[in-house]
Amino acid sequence: MTLTPDRVQTFHRQGYLVVEDVLSTDLLNLIETEYADVLRGLSARWGLPWKGFFPTLHAMHLAGHDWFQPMDISLPGDEIAADTPFHAGPAVFELLTSPALLDIAEALLGPEVTSTPIQHLRIKPPARDLVPGEARAHVGGTLWHQDRGVAHAEADATDMITVWVAMTDATEENGCLIVQPFADDDGGAQSMLPHCPLSQTAIPKAHLDPARARALPVRRGGVVLLHPMVPHASLDNLSDGFRWSFDLRYQVTGQPTGRAHFPAFVARSRAHPASELHDWRHWRRLWGEARLACAARDHIPIHRWTSDSPHCA
Repeated sequence: MTLTPDRVQTFHRQGYLVVEDVLSTDLLNLIETEYADVLRGLSARWGLPWKGFFPTLHAMHLAGHDWFQPMDISLPGDEIAADTPFHAGPAVFELLTSPALLDIAEALLGPEVTSTPIQHLRIKPPARDLVPGEARAHVGGTLWHQDRGVAHAEADATDMITVWVAMTDATEENGCLIVQPFADDDGGAQSMLPHCPLSQTAIPKAHLDPARARALPVRRGGVVLLHPMVPHASLDNLSDGFRWSFDLRYQVTGQPTGRAHFPAFVARSRAHPASELHDWRHWRRLWGEARLACAARDHIPIHRWTSDSPHCA
């Protein structure tokens, strides 16, 4: 799949784009099967009976087990140990390198595309089942932020996009994304807004216009494309089920990723196709090596913002 010039223009004008029917059912099913295997292993470890994917995950969540990090496709932003779990399997790698997503990335970024290490699984339980004070954006609600603002400053000039992949239908009820589009008459709409280290790194309310917020529902297999400067968040999951997505990022090859201590790889190169990574095992090794390196050194904070900023008072 590629984007027409009109859709590319729309993306840059408003800061986001919803594209339905991007991923094949075969790929979605492959990812679901891979994660079912991961979850079976976790349920066996914790002595929980297998009742199917979401019922088992629900029981695991209610029992207080930390199921998220063993299923995530990245290392965490807090302290990393030599045995911190993560998931890097062949189906996820097939998602990251799927021609459908890379065609979209190429339409927006050009022919030299790198898959960045700023990527996550997001499976959100019903909000009523969250532990009080749960602050992880990948499990609970996501506060308003710009994706440029949650990377290191070295990547402030990097050309990048976020591709938010819907594994289940994302609706206003179950916590779809919301966005504050760029304003056509506001030349500063694409500037960096202040962020504060609250329960999550987030834009202070004074710098947002709630009246302009727009919900972005998308069906399973569709994607939401986000400009790195567009403010966005997610609604709470008020449904009885889980909302599942992946948060992926692509950038122009050779530019800083904003997570230099985590591994990136060339996903598409028209000029140097031999530089592309096609082996999921190599990808998994890169993350394993990064984990060992992080465990052996002082912790590297993934965000740049401090609470002593006047915007955070």
